[in-house]
Amino acid sequence: MEKQVIQSVGFRNTVENGAVIGFQFKIRLPYYRGVYLSQLMPGTLYVDGERIEKEDIVWYFKGQDYTLEEMRTDWKTHWNPTECAVLKVKKPGGLQQGYHDLKYGFCFTSSYMPPIMQDKLDPDQESFVFMPEFGKHVNERRLLIV
Repeated sequence: MEKQVIQSVGFRNTVENGAVIGFQFKIRLPYYRGVYLSQLMPGTLYVDGERIEKEDIVWYFKGQDYTLEEMRTDWKTHWNPTECAVLKVKKPGGLQQGYHDLKYGFCFTSSYMPPIMQDKLDPDQESFVFMPEFGKHVNERRLLIV
């Protein structure tokens, strides 16, 4: 696994029935304890400045796809910090060959943090108090599709 949250391995277009239906990329959890899916707060994805809606992203964990709505109520599936999640993005035609700038934010709640600190969490903005063990909320990376 790479140090960056957005991984370079696994960045590619996705094909279904011979048609390119989108692209995918992997992210790692920057938190040392892991979280349950219901704790996640996915943010906004930007690819080359284009906003991708949260509803157009499916998260893939442990052999199963999860929509944003399914994740909100899933308190059984645990994301371990040693596993990557695959984000499958719906985008007809996918991405052109070449470099692309990805910007993606997400954060998560934690049972031992005071609610007053968690009420202000925004997956698209950095926290007003940066704690390295929780990682950055917004991550950027330039990746190549060949």
